[in-house]
Amino acid sequence: MIQHTGRHFLQIPGPTNVPDRVLRAMDHPTIDHRGPEFQQLGHEVLEGMKAVFQTSGPVIIYPASGTGAWEAALVNTLSPGDRVLMFETGQFATLWRAMAIRLGLDVVFLPGDWRDPVDPAAVQAHLADDRERRIKAVCCVHNETSTGVVSPIAEVRAAIDRVGHPAFLLVDTISSLGSIDYRHEAWGVDVTVAGSQKGLMLPPGLSFNAISERALAAAKTARLPRSYWDWDEMLGPNAKGFFPYTPATNLLFGLREALKMMLEEEGLTQIFARHDRHAEATRRAVAGWGLEVLCRDPRAYSSSLTAVMMPQGEDADAFRQVVLDRFDMSLGAGLGKLAGKIFRIGHLGSFNDLMLAGTLAGVEMGLIAAGVSHRAGGVQAAMAYLAEDRASAELQSRRAAAS
Repeated sequence: MIQHTGRHFLQIPGPTNVPDRVLRAMDHPTIDHRGPEFQQLGHEVLEGMKAVFQTSGPVIIYPASGTGAWEAALVNTLSPGDRVLMFETGQFATLWRAMAIRLGLDVVFLPGDWRDPVDPAAVQAHLADDRERRIKAVCCVHNETSTGVVSPIAEVRAAIDRVGHPAFLLVDTISSLGSIDYRHEAWGVDVTVAGSQKGLMLPPGLSFNAISERALAAAKTARLPRSYWDWDEMLGPNAKGFFPYTPATNLLFGLREALKMMLEEEGLTQIFARHDRHAEATRRAVAGWGLEVLCRDPRAYSSSLTAVMMPQGEDADAFRQVVLDRFDMSLGAGLGKLAGKIFRIGHLGSFNDLMLAGTLAGVEMGLIAAGVSHRAGGVQAAMAYLAEDRASAELQSRRAAAS
């Protein structure tokens, strides 16, 4: 067994690397979750998350994975037997469908090949045909973590509105929130689902619902069973900075520090631009290697991760094992029907140009070591783009300062 030195490169699309200062913020004595110090913490993180979701409405924080937030979104807005429209964009959309079925919902699941986003025209057509208004919700994954494909949520909302359909819009942003521009309020989303372990730069353990006024009203009459996930149980204590049960206090310390980094220091606009740059550099590396990105539509490219197709006859999992064994780097596996066919490069969260260069160098060395058919020069193509883009940004900055 190779004995590795230096740090492990965790380049899966989540959980992502947790910044040292966030870890240090969590390394804090546990406090009284009914006392004034916690009350201040509660107010800060609840308000801060509104800014990340770009909403003025309530955000609820659960001690849970993103799967818990999926369930909360469904059980607070729907009743047994309600029909929901969902889309086969990848593994996580498929899992959300399975949950909806187990909860007793009637799911219309539009098939897909996992390479394309939700089609707003298909949304409009299905809702236009639903003259009895049996469809109660449209459920989309914004950034499908298993494929690196982004669906156009604002266009989906516009499609719903064009036919005047009252269906709720529920959206999973688990691998896009804090990495790709997302606007809960402006895009007319009713419930947005998120998790802590990706763009928010935290360990797993927190999940989120951002909620519209219309969704809040629906929760008054929705009849799916709920207890732990009940929004009403959370909203009363949250208004005073508290939670109805013991919260994940130390994760909230970390969240406060992450929000400071995101909102007060870098800013959302710069965060989104950074992720866009790193994604474009990664795609240039993939093209340089002569490989193909899984996402078919350039308009749907993800800025959180890039899913790369292996050459015909090559095993992605064997390649990933070589990279792990030889270079101590973890790449994302192909999930579900993509198992063994793709690998995924995560480039989200706490990440910079040099980390990306190291990641891509590890991939290129792995392609060589594993004997995968490819061209040389992918890393060089990415580095040239990063250097050119950085120089252009600095020139624009100097010109702006001089004017």
